[in-house]
Amino acid sequence: MSNARTARFSRRGILAAGGALGLGAVLAACGDGDAKNGGSDSSAAAEASGPWSFKDDRGTTVKLDKVPANIVAFTGAAAALHDYGVQVKGVFGPTNTKDGKADVQAGDMDVSKVTVLGNVWDQFNVEKYATLAPELLVSTTFDDAGTLWYVPEASKDKIAKLAPSVAVSVYDRQLTASLERMWELAESLGGDMKAAKVTDAKKRFEEASERLRKAAKANPDIKVMAGSASPELFYVSGTNLSVDLEYYKALGVNFVEPTEKAKEPTGGWFESLSWENVDKHRADLIIMDDRTSATQPADITEATWKKLPAVKAGQVIGRSAEPILSYDKCVPQIEALAEAIEKAKKVS
Repeated sequence: MSNARTARFSRRGILAAGGALGLGAVLAACGDGDAKNGGSDSSAAAEASGPWSFKDDRGTTVKLDKVPANIVAFTGAAAALHDYGVQVKGVFGPTNTKDGKADVQAGDMDVSKVTVLGNVWDQFNVEKYATLAPELLVSTTFDDAGTLWYVPEASKDKIAKLAPSVAVSVYDRQLTASLERMWELAESLGGDMKAAKVTDAKKRFEEASERLRKAAKANPDIKVMAGSASPELFYVSGTNLSVDLEYYKALGVNFVEPTEKAKEPTGGWFESLSWENVDKHRADLIIMDDRTSATQPADITEATWKKLPAVKAGQVIGRSAEPILSYDKCVPQIEALAEAIEKAKKVS
């Protein structure tokens, strides 16, 4: 995709609501039809001293003489690997907030112990990346072309020459599929997948999912809207491409679906509404994008927002529009949604 074409889309447009954050919403390219069927060719620490290989969600197999130790990853991917005991040397993507604290996408990582190559969109210090002697780059992908999330278009070729990359897809599939792939990658990199913390988190994920299923079944009339805010627009996310929303919908959650979705170039991610029209859809519960790129509910001053029935009823909760792909980090999101549906009153 040429820079000329991507230039038509603002950074905020790329980073807008729910699934809209994926480059799949704004980049078109030819993908590998078999990308969803990748798998790991190695078995964690047992292979640590021997050859390593992994087939990622682009259908690309990376082969190395040994398990890579110098790993650089998109912040959210690094946070997931951290939960499985795999540490990275460098990260790129939202890592530090303006006040110096760890970004929500950094999870439990100690961000003071990793080299930050870029903290905002289109920022990636290639020279600093080279000094880390990278052996593997890990990121997610939001389109069927396997575009590496937060790897700048302008420098992607230089970055690719320094180390092979692995992509975990979060495009057009349910959350469980992406969680399984990150699990497989972490295991191949030597993660301790039998640690009590890890196995307990997976069990809690299953229990939380069952709770959400029961909550949705018991409250079928509660309409849930996934939103994201900017100073100029309010975005309503569709469920067909976002891994978390697809999963919640499969569990029975009754979602508001946008009627006019983004059309360039793949569509399906979200609908953009002016603040004057923010009341277009009826909703009893609103789940709002919690990333630092989005305006948070407490900071929304528009009167039309404050008049929404769900807002007036206090039925607004956060949502990780880019879930950290570890079971531990997904549990609180599912539990919070289940609880909110259980307690929600019909206000629409």
